[in-house]
Amino acid sequence: MPRNPSSHRFAHVPRDILFLALGAALASTAHAQEADPVKATDLDRITVTAQKREQQIQEVPISINAYSGDFLQANGINDYGDLGTLVPGLEIQTQSVSNPSISIRGITADLDDPTQEPRISLFQDGVSISRSRGSSVEMFDMERVEVLRGPQGTLFGRAAETGAIHLIQNKARTGTSSGFQVGFGNLNQEKFTGYYNTDLSENLQGRVAAFYEKRDGYVENLDGGTLQGKDTRALRGAFHLNVGETSGLDLILNYQKDQPPGTAFRSMVIPNAQGSLDPYVANSQRGEGLGTDREVYGATLLGNFGINENWSLSTITGWRRYDGLDKFDADGSQADLIEFDEHAWGNQFSQEFRFNFDNGGAFTGFAGASFFDESASRDLLYQTDERQLYALLSPRANAIFSFLPIIPLLNPDGTPNISQESLVGGLVPLNPNHFETFGNDVQVRSYEIFADGTWRFSDRWSLTLGARGTREKVTYGYHADEGNFTSIGYFLSANTVPNCQPLLSPCFNVLYNPTDGRISRDGSWNSWVGRAVLGWQINDDVNAYASVSRGRRPNMISIEYRREGANPDPEEIIEEIPAEILWSYEVGLKGATPTGSLSYDLSLFYYDYSNFQASVANDNPPPEYETINAGRAHALGFEASLFARFSPDLGGFLNYSYINAGFNAFNEDGTYQELAGNRFRMTPENSFTVGLDWNLPLSAGRSVFVRPSYNWRSQMFFEDSNDPDPLTGLALEEGAYGLFNLRAGVRFNPRWDVTVWGNNLADRKYIVDAGNTGLIFGIPTLIAGASRMYGVTLTGKF
Repeated sequence: MPRNPSSHRFAHVPRDILFLALGAALASTAHAQEADPVKATDLDRITVTAQKREQQIQEVPISINAYSGDFLQANGINDYGDLGTLVPGLEIQTQSVSNPSISIRGITADLDDPTQEPRISLFQDGVSISRSRGSSVEMFDMERVEVLRGPQGTLFGRAAETGAIHLIQNKARTGTSSGFQVGFGNLNQEKFTGYYNTDLSENLQGRVAAFYEKRDGYVENLDGGTLQGKDTRALRGAFHLNVGETSGLDLILNYQKDQPPGTAFRSMVIPNAQGSLDPYVANSQRGEGLGTDREVYGATLLGNFGINENWSLSTITGWRRYDGLDKFDADGSQADLIEFDEHAWGNQFSQEFRFNFDNGGAFTGFAGASFFDESASRDLLYQTDERQLYALLSPRANAIFSFLPIIPLLNPDGTPNISQESLVGGLVPLNPNHFETFGNDVQVRSYEIFADGTWRFSDRWSLTLGARGTREKVTYGYHADEGNFTSIGYFLSANTVPNCQPLLSPCFNVLYNPTDGRISRDGSWNSWVGRAVLGWQINDDVNAYASVSRGRRPNMISIEYRREGANPDPEEIIEEIPAEILWSYEVGLKGATPTGSLSYDLSLFYYDYSNFQASVANDNPPPEYETINAGRAHALGFEASLFARFSPDLGGFLNYSYINAGFNAFNEDGTYQELAGNRFRMTPENSFTVGLDWNLPLSAGRSVFVRPSYNWRSQMFFEDSNDPDPLTGLALEEGAYGLFNLRAGVRFNPRWDVTVWGNNLADRKYIVDAGNTGLIFGIPTLIAGASRMYGVTLTGKF
């Protein structure tokens, strides 16, 4: 049963608790280590493990951006939603912790349906966290983050069709150290993060890290409270055990609790009580009852064992669980039309064994096998006041039954019209509190074998070949339960229970035909992905590469229960959607000037898709988004990352991305496609971010730093259809916009600094999504982007 979020909230964490934590951190100054100031452009020498071995980032023949934990903290990057401003070709919108939207090179992964597989892998210390309901995690006490663009199935598995984001947390290490950051800001923001690391014995080290942030939402709700806020607590424990001289084990335990206020779906057609369509002033019907209650648990065991001088064994064991309840107002208005409670949960277990070979010679590689087992489920409780819903659907119902009256949705004063207790003088009562439940689930079990190796056949040239084979068995489930009494289902000539007696039995649902228990179907598939990369070391400072790679998004089985054509009774509609296949062709150039004052990473790519899986709104009841085979698609793009050091105290960076991504005119059979010529959703054609890091030395080791940045996005669509909503004529898109951010402060010494910060300082109004669930009911909604935010933080390290 879904839990009531209000019944087990954490107690509010007042400011005095934060200061107690600060005092504890100040007390642990033993064995303090000096640290150099963090510079925003010291990124070209970072060591990464994207290819399962340590390499300098300039040596990796992949489009990759990597950021150290110090860089992330210095620039206020707390969750991966902030990475979109740093990585070319990456777009991330975290409108809700339960439903983040991620796009790499024009391909979006924002799936709330557990039966649909992601296109982009998110990994946390080698363990997949790609399922969207559990993927939004705080990035605190981080070692580094690696963002890889392009198919990464060979390195990261079945879900990495178009890219991967790898979050690498700090492990326990030798010595005693600690640090903290405490901050306050507008919207009643309170924030604290800290860590403590120590030796527990000669061969055992321990580390604990904590995170807390709470703030009000930036969207006012006239029905009570705010929306688009934050309330997150997270705790991590880590242990490292030395096993001999060349082996070790790392155990990492993660827990995160989120209880933010609700998502600000704002109707684009129904004004609020003030008569306004302002997206920053909501009128969401359930007021403070909206919100999320989510818990995420994780346990990871990493093993590295030296076998001999040339061979080593790496193991990754991962367990994760998430459980969340989302309450949201899908119509985004004061009317009681489309109210949902969504309960989503998932369990997964994974195991990987990888043998690594490196004898210092011409060949380096690895081979291994992995196992992945997952169960995920989503149930939605739909609630509506049928008197108001009928007013919304009056034109449709009147087209079927000419004697039915047209009822206005709103009264002249803008309040919902609920005066109509019945249709046609009491002939058929309308239920003011109709509810029904439906949901789907998936069980996935996959077995994989993989190998990847690099052969350096001369001083300047290398060839990398890799492949991964997968055997997956999947079970898809669907159910819709009979709700309480309704008559709208009857009058709309849809959604009936077989063998019921109209008007005499509560056997109608408004949305989904009740099923006789759970419907399920099984599927099993064999597949492969791979890559071939030719590397050329032009000189000691410049590397080039050309690659061909194959990516895949797994098959899926669509299960529906509805009437088809003139058939009076609902029936099971089963359709297998074939696997989406991507062929990627890419060339890249990485290097630096001899003095190291400028480093660069340039890439040019072309994607060719077949059986592209698109999500579109259907034309028949029940109203919903469904996955279809949209045929052929493509993407052509160019990306550039530039890092410059103009002087010892002044640096800067520039990221730029151009993407022309959309649907081809014809499919493989020469048939004109439904979405022909349309651009991919959530894909600006041009985007860039520019930033500076200016340090002004003062006396006694103090300095002032200033870090301005500006990120800009060109126009983008929020639906693959690209067209205005046919019912309202509203454009579901956002024009070009830019956001200016600034961080500045005083560094007293390498251990202490005070920072003032501001995001979207110009208070630019923009939207991050449009259409949403309301679109399929003819009342599209939008979600406003974050307004101006500012605050101050104090950081200390010991």
